[in-house]
This record gives sequence, C-alpha cells and structure tokens, in this order.
Amino acid sequence: MLTALEFTQIPTEEHAFRSEIRAFLNDALVGMPSHMRARSWMGSDAAFSRKLAARGWLGLTIPKQYGGSGKGFFSRFVLSEELLASGAPVASHWIADRQSGPLILKFGTEAQRNFYIPKICAGEAFFCIGMSEPNSGSDLASIRTRAQPNEKGWLLNGSKIWTTNAHHCQYMIALVRTSGETADRQKGLSQVIIDLSLPGVTVRPIVDMAGDAHFSEVFFDNVQLGADALVGTEGQGWDQVNAELAFERSGPERIYSSVALLECWVNLLREQPAQDSETTAQLGSLLAEMAVLRALSLAVTQKLVEGESPAVDASVVKDYGTDFEQKLIRQIAAWLGAHPEVTVSGDMLSTLGYLEQMGVTFTLRGGTREILRGIIARGLGLR
Repeated sequence: MLTALEFTQIPTEEHAFRSEIRAFLNDALVGMPSHMRARSWMGSDAAFSRKLAARGWLGLTIPKQYGGSGKGFFSRFVLSEELLASGAPVASHWIADRQSGPLILKFGTEAQRNFYIPKICAGEAFFCIGMSEPNSGSDLASIRTRAQPNEKGWLLNGSKIWTTNAHHCQYMIALVRTSGETADRQKGLSQVIIDLSLPGVTVRPIVDMAGDAHFSEVFFDNVQLGADALVGTEGQGWDQVNAELAFERSGPERIYSSVALLECWVNLLREQPAQDSETTAQLGSLLAEMAVLRALSLAVTQKLVEGESPAVDASVVKDYGTDFEQKLIRQIAAWLGAHPEVTVSGDMLSTLGYLEQMGVTFTLRGGTREILRGIIARGLGLR
C-alpha cells in the first residue's frame, strides 16, 4: 500500500501547465478575501466553472471524443492543487468533474456517455451524489430509498441528506435499492441518474453554522425515471460506488481545506520583526506534514495512472488529510491566543472563525474516520 511514495513526482512536462493555471487564477481571483478563499471547493460559482470549461480544464482526463481534453491524472492533480491552493470557488463543477463523469465513462452506456459527459466538460451540467440518508449515519448499506421497476422504467421514492450543492445542480447520481430489503445490506443496490427538475423532486438547502448552504435534503415522491436512468448493472451499485469514492477520497482537497488560514498566518509571521524558535518549529512541522500528505496523494494518483483502483490507499489519504486540516486550525488558533501582542487582520479573524465552525465537518464528508479506518483495517487483513 502506497509503496510508490518515494518515487512519485509530478512529471516535468506539467510545470508549464501549472504556470498557465496560476497566471489565470492570479487574474481571476484578484482581490478575493481569505475568508472567501477558505470556502473554495464548497464555494459555488457557475460562471467561474464555465470559464474553466472554456479553457478545456473540465474533464481533463475524459477522452476527446466525449468533449474532454484526454490528459492524464497528473494534469488533473496539478489543476486541482492550484484551484484549491488559490481558494477558487469550484463547487459547481467539482463533483461532476471529479467523479460523476469518470463514473459514467466507466460504467455508463454509450448513450449516457454521449449525452452527459460533453455537458459536464462544457460546464453545462452539474452533478451531486445521493448517498447519505436520514437516520442512517455512516451506514451507507442501510439505505431505504427505492427505485421500483415499472413499465416506464423506475419509480423512485425516498430521500437523501447532506447532499453537497444539490440546490445548484441539474442531476444527481444516487445509490438506491432496486431489489430486496434493507436487511439485505449491499445486495440489491444500484445507481441511477436523476434529473432534479422532474416532478416529485424537492430540494431543500440546509443552512450551516457559518450561514452558508452547501448541503441539501432531497426528497423523491413517485419520481418516474426512464429505463435509461440505470448506471451500470442492476445490483452492482455497491461495487460501483466504492470505485467512485476512491476518486472522492484521494484528491488534494483532503489537504488544502485550511490552506487559506495557513497562508494568512505565514504572511502575519513575515510581518513580525523576529521569530522565536518555538514558532519556527511549529510552522516547519506543519509544512513538513503537508508535504508528506501531498506525497501520499501523489502516490495514489500514480496508481490511478497505472489503472488501479486504490480504495484503501485513498482512505488513508482522506483520514490522515482531514485530521491534519483540523489540527492546522487548532494550532494556529492556539498560537494567536498565546500571542495577544500581535495585531491580526479582520480578514484573518474571519477566516479563522469560518474554519473553526466548519472544520468539524472535515472528518465527516467523504466518509467518517471510523468508516475509513474499517476500510483500511480490511485492506491490511486485520478484520
């Protein structure tokens, strides 16, 4: 597991691409305050996403025949890293680009590929994922939302919760039960594509502690789906969704959620006349840990390049990464509390305030710490 760590580096031919992205972002995000940059992949801006699409930067790894750029996974890593490190508002396209498009490409029919993927690459179709359900916690296999086969296709009833950006999306890929009962667990689960404009679909945004609405509840009341809504093979939804989650858990978004605050702190330290050795050591420790995390994420990217599905490796990155993101917030807050003589900008305080409210969610989204460690234990043969 993660044996490629010491060998994995971004190919030198990607450096020019990084420079191009950075120049674009420096212009596009000029004047954006840090507390807005801290929202990054939770910040929805459809117009910004379409600017990326116009440059061919959505669907980087998608074949050109479906509207993508046909580039490799390292190109996508570079783009993702620059977007997140700069605090760009990427939520509109993020899920569609990161996992929905690749999922349809791998498991979808040719008709689904030709219909949905070019729209994703053009920034014309945004997707959310329907996994979590009320009263199920992290027990994804206990879902009750059901798609019942009928003469027209599938009749959908149930609900999803904590659905990221659903109120700004046109489509959802949902894990639903198409046969059996809840007690059957993973058996009888399938994935379906849902047009969120269909009759019977209700989307209700959930306002969080920071006053934002990143998540939604989604209700399905006798929603009629066509026969072509099914993704992949009926009853294979559990295997498909685990392949999908490898994309969600491995990326650099599990490293950079708090980077806007780190940048504020580094800039603040630069303004001080001198640094004590304890502060220098603390900053060095955080930067070293971030470097290790980045190397781990790159190692997972290498496995994707090699055609593997690194579900266990991705779980390690996600668990370790979100823990680091939360620790970074705590340590910078503690440093500020221990140095009342330092003048702190309002923007930095707003950034810290936002992340202190939202940081608790970092270890929940994309799978809780307990679930991830169970996956890792099974991968190591410990359970």
